[in-house]
Amino acid sequence: MSKGLKITLIVIGIVLFIGFGIFGWLIKGYNNVIAMDENVKGKWAQVENQLKRRYDLIPNLVETVKGYAAHEKELFENIAEARTKYFQAKDVKDKIAAANRLEGVLSRLLLLQERYPELKANESFLKLQDSLEGTENRIAVERKRYNEAVQMLNTYIRTVFGRFFAALAGIGPAEYYEVPEAEKEAPEVKF
Repeated sequence: MSKGLKITLIVIGIVLFIGFGIFGWLIKGYNNVIAMDENVKGKWAQVENQLKRRYDLIPNLVETVKGYAAHEKELFENIAEARTKYFQAKDVKDKIAAANRLEGVLSRLLLLQERYPELKANESFLKLQDSLEGTENRIAVERKRYNEAVQMLNTYIRTVFGRFFAALAGIGPAEYYEVPEAEKEAPEVKF
């Protein structure tokens, strides 16, 4: 084997090695951004799971309260409207807005027990309230996990190579599940 052929084979070997390294890096980066996107979607599915549980509990809670607070028609209509808007929402951003709206209305509903002492002692109401409080805690945990996954994806997408891989995969930044400023204050119920 001639010296020129050896050098050519070595150069080809080095080029192939570098080529395979770059190809492996591209596949790893692409798969990484896909995995992050799927993680965000999975975490959102868990949030929705808990929101669905909340929405399933609400009709029972409302029916229990209705007997005591029949004149609170506006509150019940707001709950029904918020529930409907959630199920009609087309994307994560709209679902987050509907869920946030319902949180404010629910807190007003739960404050009705102050106005109706016999409601406070009703066993069905207390069980439903406990279930709803447990669900709200689960929602808070899942919302935190979802936001952590969103932060990880959005941070990666903002990096130089992450932006490249996200564009290659057609993945954009995800929406955080944030509580609106108006919802951060305790609701005031007036009678």
